[in-house]
Amino acid sequence: MGSTKRRYGKEEFARRGDAIYENNVRPEVTADDDGKFAAIDIESGVYEIDVDKLTACDRLRTRVPDTQIWTVRVGSRYVTRFGGRQRSTS
Repeated sequence: MGSTKRRYGKEEFARRGDAIYENNVRPEVTADDDGKFAAIDIESGVYEIDVDKLTACDRLRTRVPDTQIWTVRVGSRYVTRFGGRQRSTS
């Protein structure tokens, strides 16, 4: 499977993805979706949610073959976290 060429600059890509997530996806997610990945097509607003990021992206590509994918982790500001967590001392 070939890669899709990005049709927008980084800032526009992020702006579109965040707007669709906030306006269309976030109101539809439930507590059961917390921690899952949302793969969003920034042109059509079509999205898929799955616990596995690649599975969500693959399902989205099946629905929208030339998709421009923006990924978000439901309930988090970050898609991926680097480094460890600080241990609680209590």
